[in-house]
Amino acid sequence: MNSKVLPRQINNLEVGVYECEIHLKFRLIEEKSLLGDREQLLQVLLDALTVGSDDFLETLQASVKAQEVSEFKASPQMRRQLMRLRNAAENPPD
Repeated sequence: MNSKVLPRQINNLEVGVYECEIHLKFRLIEEKSLLGDREQLLQVLLDALTVGSDDFLETLQASVKAQEVSEFKASPQMRRQLMRLRNAAENPPD
């Protein structure tokens, strides 16, 4: 996941830890060789979904769930990042 998703300057931002679940069902026209590389396939699918349905992609079903969870369920690395974000919000750069 891209660590630069959130902007560096954060003002009055409340942050939390969320568990997100995405279920997708679609039809896709693609090269057969792509199906062997799971990481590359996932990247192509995400790119295609952000562009939206077209002649090569047909979304059949999509559902998204996001639920806030205790920050103690997050990894130590995520908790450190959470503390950095909160500290940045409390002490904005001059």
